[in-house]
Amino acid sequence: MADTTVRIDGNTLRLPGGVAVRFIRTLRLPETGTHPLPPGLGEFPVRRIADYADRVPEEWRARGGVMLPVYLREAMWLSFAGTSEPAALQVGVGKVCAVSGRPWSDRPARGPQNYVVLPRQPWLDGINSGTGTVRQFVAVPLGLGATVEGQVTGEEVWGGVQLQSFALNDRELARWRAEERERAERTRSMPPPSGYGAAVPGGLPAAASGGYGAAMPMAAPAPAAAPAPSAPGSAPAPAAAGAPASPPRAAAAMGLGVGGSMRQEVYQDDRPLSDWSEKPAGRVFVHLVTPPEWRRITGEAAPPSPVDRAAYTRAGLPWFDYFDQDAEDLAPTDTLQSVKPVGDWLGDDHAPWQPPAPGQTQQLKDAPGRPVADGDW
Repeated sequence: MADTTVRIDGNTLRLPGGVAVRFIRTLRLPETGTHPLPPGLGEFPVRRIADYADRVPEEWRARGGVMLPVYLREAMWLSFAGTSEPAALQVGVGKVCAVSGRPWSDRPARGPQNYVVLPRQPWLDGINSGTGTVRQFVAVPLGLGATVEGQVTGEEVWGGVQLQSFALNDRELARWRAEERERAERTRSMPPPSGYGAAVPGGLPAAASGGYGAAMPMAAPAPAAAPAPSAPGSAPAPAAAGAPASPPRAAAAMGLGVGGSMRQEVYQDDRPLSDWSEKPAGRVFVHLVTPPEWRRITGEAAPPSPVDRAAYTRAGLPWFDYFDQDAEDLAPTDTLQSVKPVGDWLGDDHAPWQPPAPGQTQQLKDAPGRPVADGDW
């Protein structure tokens, strides 16, 4: 029987079939206009619900999964870097598909497509709500109607984020692995490059090697009472010795609404649907926790509040653009195009906005350069 266990590796969720998912803190975009990809400002810490079963509400224990701390109106994106084999990954926001806007499903579907294709899709910053654009994931409390779930279904029951992965079926997976072995053999048999075309010592620059997901060298000051951080991948620190564990109570539930629009494509699958397994390889429910609840439950301080985006831009730190010339954008559905940003529910954002300066946006992957004109020979 196939292993369907989801594991935590540091702050990375590893789903069966080689799928890796990290939740990345980022700058929240203005809700008007279309913007470059905002930078990654470090990972959200992720903890297992089962490790705090005596401190979380009963419904959380029933759903299982993991939790992470997030501030009101804080933005996030999902990184899939490190995914090792092809997968169809469903991403739900309150059990509404972030790609199709349809209700949560137990299998991959087309018409509309209800999953992202890994590893081709390097990340997902929001719901697929425009042609070549997405609207940013932004955390809001349940009960206001501001979440994607509330606007699409008329109810706010689930909140959080849901992930479910599907591997290739046995035949296609064996074929893919054979092709990868042949490609590796060809690579090993090629002579190493030398001279002008040789690789730059030290590898690719940060932007080309996944710099979009790397934490930028700028952070908000840590709270004065924050405990010393633990080593990466170590077990979370328990509450202070001798302190009574807080009993379970109804926690402030959080979900995802949407913020500003950014240039990002959600790629159309170029495989037939029959290439994918009909049964999920693994799935996980991700609970979103307010910072006070996070501290009460885990005994840890939440990360500092997000960096002010105007200060980030003034510091000259990079924004990003990503273009894959061989991939085709997936058209948005009417359902997700009609979702309103959280500012329509919580009020305008009066923080000043300073757009990136020319040259501050870094191009990733295929640069869509200008065409070269031919002439007479």
